[in-house]
Amino acid sequence: MSAGWSLWVMFLIVLNMGITFFLFLWGPRVKIPTLPDQTTGHVWAHGTIREAVRKLPLWWLLLSGAMFVIGAIYLVLYPGFGNHQGALGWTAHGELAKAEAANNARLDELVLRFREYPIEQLADDPAAQQMGARLFVDNCAACHGRGGYGNVKLGAPSLIDDDWLYGGSGKDILASIHDGRSGLMPPWASLGEDNVKNLASYVLSLSGSPHDAARAAAGKPLFATCAACHGEQGKGNPALGAPNLTDRIWLHGGRYEDIVRTIGGGRQGHMPAWNTRLSEDQIRVLAAYVYHLSHQGDAATRTTL
Repeated sequence: MSAGWSLWVMFLIVLNMGITFFLFLWGPRVKIPTLPDQTTGHVWAHGTIREAVRKLPLWWLLLSGAMFVIGAIYLVLYPGFGNHQGALGWTAHGELAKAEAANNARLDELVLRFREYPIEQLADDPAAQQMGARLFVDNCAACHGRGGYGNVKLGAPSLIDDDWLYGGSGKDILASIHDGRSGLMPPWASLGEDNVKNLASYVLSLSGSPHDAARAAAGKPLFATCAACHGEQGKGNPALGAPNLTDRIWLHGGRYEDIVRTIGGGRQGHMPAWNTRLSEDQIRVLAAYVYHLSHQGDAATRTTL
């Protein structure tokens, strides 16, 4: 802090400690007027409780005096008195650095072991799951939810099913987290409002969802425009991030109105790259945790570590 602010802080400390110390010395000696019964005359509870005057107990005086001494010693040893750095040279940054170094030392052994296994096998390791869960909450839960259920409003996919836009192998998930993903569904409002509604009905029919059969029949020829990305059968294309339209799993909602809005106005999604925030080892552990989320039911079929 600047010299001016330092002096101001020092002044406030001296003022507050000075006033408090004065009251501490003056309090035991002050004479309080009392009645013949040694009370002040103040009463509560309709006169059933009277305020008496007693000397402060010795233990309280000794304890309070010790606090002043401890406070003075603290200001000498630690920073707090303006720009005074403290005789011990203690700093919050230094304490944090020591704690991080100690934590990293404990993690090194785990991280070295984690590197020996593929993502799919690492997903079953309890220590990796615990570390991955913390990384997930800190970095992914804002969009995908704490439990990985996804968020339709944000277009963040659920991570607890086995439906993947860019592939669900350990390698695919690792690439998604490391490098990020960007998806674009172009708007097709140029087809006309009626055709967009017909096409939406046909898309619903692909998954066996309730739909208008007449509109679906009219929209089927129009799906050729969509097949370039989603495939002729609507099964999707992980290479492009085009979702499967036949499984009733919807990124932006599966109501008729939602699909009309998606086709007519298009959609754009962005999964940021985490390689600038997380280390390579952290990304591997996080990828293993995401893989674990979607394979919790078949963990017994995989080889455990």
